[in-house]
Amino acid sequence: MKKNIILAGVGGQGILSIATVIGEAALSEGLYLKQAEVHGMSQRGGDVQSNLRLSSEPIMSDLIEKGDADLIVSLEPMEALRYLPYLKPQGWIVTSSIPFVNIPDYPNIDEVIAHVSSHPNHVLLDVDALAKAAGAPQQAANMVLLGAAIPMLGIDHDKMIAGVRRVFARKGDEVVEKNVAAVEAGYEHSKNKMQ
Repeated sequence: MKKNIILAGVGGQGILSIATVIGEAALSEGLYLKQAEVHGMSQRGGDVQSNLRLSSEPIMSDLIEKGDADLIVSLEPMEALRYLPYLKPQGWIVTSSIPFVNIPDYPNIDEVIAHVSSHPNHVLLDVDALAKAAGAPQQAANMVLLGAAIPMLGIDHDKMIAGVRRVFARKGDEVVEKNVAAVEAGYEHSKNKMQ
């Protein structure tokens, strides 16, 4: 098993939490893991990106080369487009459909969505609406996105849920259950889109 994953978004969206949960689940499956992060600006709104590499064999580098990513997971559609040169032709894009407009010349969102949708392997979802429908706060939108990526990750669903429980355990049972509900909402959306 080998997966090269680019996680992308802007500061404050929870990209690094997604990486932490995937890492927990990968380690529980006995996989090797390498991660490199670019935190961008420390304040909200800066670009945040993480290279996450998983493998059943030892991994030498933590960086993903152009054309070698199996999956782009993005909480912001324009950020998904930014990393398209890194995606393999048969790779997947899993991204939020809702823009985080933090620059004056943000491109036309319809054009951004059309470009993402033109890729043959994509899942586009309104993570905020799915989090709300699942009874989770908007802050759990990142976990909706994580859930939508589960079918492409090659990691057992139950191990991903266990990873969510471990990562959020210190915040209490209510927070854990809301994050689990958010993951399940994304998973069901993505699973249905792939059938």
